[in-house]
Amino acid sequence: MTMRVADLRLDHARALLRRSGVDVPVAGDVPTAQELQAIIDALCELSERDALTGLPNRRAFLGRLAQELDRSSRAGETALLLMLDIDHFKSVNDRHGHLAGDAVLRAVARTLQEQVRPMDTVARLGGEEYGIVLPNCGPGAGVMLAERLRQAVAQQAIALPDGRSALHVTVSIGGAYSPAWVRSTVEHWLERADRQLYEAKRQGRNRVMIEAVPVSDVSAEEKQALFAWSDPDGLIIDPADAV
Repeated sequence: MTMRVADLRLDHARALLRRSGVDVPVAGDVPTAQELQAIIDALCELSERDALTGLPNRRAFLGRLAQELDRSSRAGETALLLMLDIDHFKSVNDRHGHLAGDAVLRAVARTLQEQVRPMDTVARLGGEEYGIVLPNCGPGAGVMLAERLRQAVAQQAIALPDGRSALHVTVSIGGAYSPAWVRSTVEHWLERADRQLYEAKRQGRNRVMIEAVPVSDVSAEEKQALFAWSDPDGLIIDPADAV
């Protein structure tokens, strides 16, 4: 039987999913439309996951940040972006090997996930850097949560692959709040949080630095304009009047 290129690519896709721990069963030689859609959905999910930690990757995280910025600009809800970096991570790899480094990355990922709310998103952005976005998070709660994250990581004994030793690591954390009622960009938000992370590392690491909440003086008329949208005829519609 001659194998078509499309069949070969389908086999490769299913093999990739199986190597990642996902198996999408196909009943016959040719997948049904539903089976093909399940494979596509699984591949899309896989493309947004970090292979080592299972966390959302940078691509998925940027999408979440864009959603929260939109919510902040339309509804005035403040979200907090945290950037975390494992302190002196290079020395872990140098002294204990890359398998130990991988164990540390996975352990820190688990700890961060255990400390946040279900609505929050923890992602691995690359290397030893993580990002967390916390929707509807005020300044008091944000500082306390960031401190809790820092302490939880510092207190964790991470078992190394040799099974005979454990390691403690710390993290530096920088944070910035989304501006309420103001249009901004993901890049600017990341840059603000990254500046705070740099400052936390400059001041000695293993600490939290969070930017003050931006103050946005927006009138009732300006808020109304943010909520309004145009219909196909160009008329401005108030959502309160929409059915």
